Amino acid sequence: MTSTFDLLAAVEPDIERLIDEHHERREHWYAHEVVPWELGRSYRDEPWDESQATLAPEARTALVLNLLTEDNLPYYHLRLATAFGPNSPMHAWSRTWTAEEGQHAIAMRSYLLASRNCDPRALEDDRVQTVTKGWSNDFVDPVEVFVYTSAQELATRISHRNAGKLADDEVAYELMSRVAADENHHFMFYRGVVTSMLAQDPSSVLAGMWRVFDGFEMPGTGIPRYLRRAVEMAKAGVYNLRIHADKVISPLLRDWQVGDLDDLDAEGRQAQDKLMGLPDTLLEAAASFERRVGMSPSYA
Repeated sequence: MTSTFDLLAAVEPDIERLIDEHHERREHWYAHEVVPWELGRSYRDEPWDESQATLAPEARTALVLNLLTEDNLPYYHLRLATAFGPNSPMHAWSRTWTAEEGQHAIAMRSYLLASRNCDPRALEDDRVQTVTKGWSNDFVDPVEVFVYTSAQELATRISHRNAGKLADDEVAYELMSRVAADENHHFMFYRGVVTSMLAQDPSSVLAGMWRVFDGFEMPGTGIPRYLRRAVEMAKAGVYNLRIHADKVISPLLRDWQVGDLDDLDAEGRQAQDKLMGLPDTLLEAAASFERRVGMSPSYA
């Protein structure tokens, strides 16, 4: 079994390659060219009222919850910036990633405020509560960090894109499509690092993968009224347990060819068995949730 530090050192050339590929692949975009500033008017002269909103309530909930998740960026950056040694190429990546992610909150907040599809005072109060509470997780092993970010970025891509579709608004759809495209570029980076790690030490990586996927939570759980908002998003098909199983966990297991890996030690084989059974377990839980809240299996 390779040590965590040896494993990370072994894949550093791949990390550098993946960073270069990201810069070549991603096309920078400008939020000010998408936000409908022409709709904006003074909140001082004309205070917000819900009657001014043009989007359905569930679409507004999805956009606001996704925005508040993005608002915790300082904590995500801190987690990345402190997880690796001083000479790791991940420090360059974490700065690039932070700059690109920061644009998402700017763009989403600008859209919601210009279009009057949120209560501006409530949004600011929730932002302050969210950032004051902060965010952290228990993952300290780089394997766990890369597996978690792979799943989180893929899940965020899906949630953002589905929120844009649900809004049924041309500008919101374009904006969230651009944000989702960025999340996909980030996902490809993290997924690529895990792929390289699997080639070096599949047993250790599978053990870490199971630790992450067993009880996986998105980083927005500390947002005020998160559970109520998440249930509303689940019912609307923006993101729910069925989507998590079918669109996140199952594709990742296929991409990483988890079921085909061999030459595993006892811990690796045990993790492999658990991982391959996870989608069915999640789908059973999804069906139970759907019965409890009276919803049909839902994908936006």
